[in-house]
Amino acid sequence: MDVKSRLTTLCYIEKDGKYLMLHRVSKKEDINQGKWIGVGGHFEEGESPEECLFREVREETGLTLTGFRFRGIVTFESKESGTEYMCLYTADGFEGALTACNEGELCWIDKKAVPQLNLWEGDRIFLELLNEQEPFFSLKLCYDRDGKLRKAALNGKELEL
Repeated sequence: MDVKSRLTTLCYIEKDGKYLMLHRVSKKEDINQGKWIGVGGHFEEGESPEECLFREVREETGLTLTGFRFRGIVTFESKESGTEYMCLYTADGFEGALTACNEGELCWIDKKAVPQLNLWEGDRIFLELLNEQEPFFSLKLCYDRDGKLRKAALNGKELEL
């Protein structure tokens, strides 16, 4: 049995004031079932963060990135699934044609409409940081067994929820 890496990437691809969002509706056993997220996934053995980013974006969207920014590190702590470390990116350059994704439906969503989607509570925090053009940041998000955000810290300082 393959063990999934605790290292992941997530990318919000931007075009014309919109993010390319993935509505996770295709997999039966999916911690993100029904949620809207960016594109990305788990590192494979020997991959750098950028290699994982390029591979995951290509696999999930058919696009090849030509311009991107490493925006931050997000640490997820969950009683249910342990700890995950996510490299968070935005991208504003890409080539190719969008293809179907086997993990859900890809849609271009106006950035102003994204907060109305079914998102993880913690995703709302880092999406706001992305929109505010916050420089590189470290965000820790702690969830309980029911998927409720119980604690968050930005650059080592606890946030009021």
